[in-house]
Amino acid sequence: MPALRIYAGPLAREHIARHGLQAADVGVVPAAAGGPKGLILGRLDRFLFGDWLPRTDHTIHLVGASIGGWRMATGCLHEPVQAFERMERDYIAQDFDLPPGQKARTAADVSRRFGEGLQAFYGGRIGEVLAHPRFRLHIVTARGRHLLGREHRIGTPLGYFGAFVSNTLHRKAMGAWLERVVFSAADQGQPCPLPFGTDDFPTRQVPLTEENFQPALQASCSIPFLLQAVHDIPGAPRGAYWDGGITDYHLHLKYDCGPGPGLVLYPHFQQAVVPGWLDKGLKWRHRATSFLDRMVVLAPDREWVRKLPNGKLPDRSDFTRYAGDLAGRMRDWTVAARAGDELAAEFSAWLDRPDPGRIEPL
Repeated sequence: MPALRIYAGPLAREHIARHGLQAADVGVVPAAAGGPKGLILGRLDRFLFGDWLPRTDHTIHLVGASIGGWRMATGCLHEPVQAFERMERDYIAQDFDLPPGQKARTAADVSRRFGEGLQAFYGGRIGEVLAHPRFRLHIVTARGRHLLGREHRIGTPLGYFGAFVSNTLHRKAMGAWLERVVFSAADQGQPCPLPFGTDDFPTRQVPLTEENFQPALQASCSIPFLLQAVHDIPGAPRGAYWDGGITDYHLHLKYDCGPGPGLVLYPHFQQAVVPGWLDKGLKWRHRATSFLDRMVVLAPDREWVRKLPNGKLPDRSDFTRYAGDLAGRMRDWTVAARAGDELAAEFSAWLDRPDPGRIEPL
């Protein structure tokens, strides 16, 4: 049973049929939101950033939301293989145990602990991320508008209800409640150009700096109601910032990174590239569009996933499933993460002998 499935848009399939796939063909690497699901991609990340992508010297844009932003920022560190190994260990070891006498975790407590973890991981190393000679990092966040402009115990639930209704009617209508704000690596104080179009959804771009790196990354990982919003990020418009997956769950964007093949290489945990978090239940928005014509998706085979602990990818429900059993969750998440070695090995072997017949339509 193969572990890896390869899907591609029509332009990407045509290019690979003629030329195979080289690191020099890649212009963008996106990384989705999805919490613990991202653990299955850690070994692919090690291969891509530690071995394959360094074989070329051109600029590559890294676009991430939520855990995807953490993964892509990690890829910009010196010695990325060791950095990804630590990220895997740190993520698996997360333990939001309850203080004595407390019946539930508060969003404030989870945010505090998560922020401490990011500080421990990136402390003293933000300069490595921002000054990478080839990689240009873009961290996606969702900034609240109107009722969502400041976090509030009544206004925030009402605002997200309004966003849900608006999004159901039309995705762009959700822009009345939330806008996409992208923090991008800067050159001489100006953010580098975005590798995607922005006419699909209200968008702002802000330079990513030493001062705003951590609050931007924490905001991109701040799931509403589970973590607190991050307010008034330095250098960005005032307001409340939440998980970038709300507006761009799987980064279904109109990719365009200039001349050349400009392929979008997407290690992902499934075939479908869902636009926003509120689109998860709207199946008609899960199909591929022309935005993804240059995309190559690397995803685990569904039947192979059934061999993992609990017959699924790690996900946030495991925090409840393993409540009081930290060792059990860490054990099973570690097994799943290590299984990702099969994905990396199969992709490496396919690159040596790229069989176009192995590629399925996206």
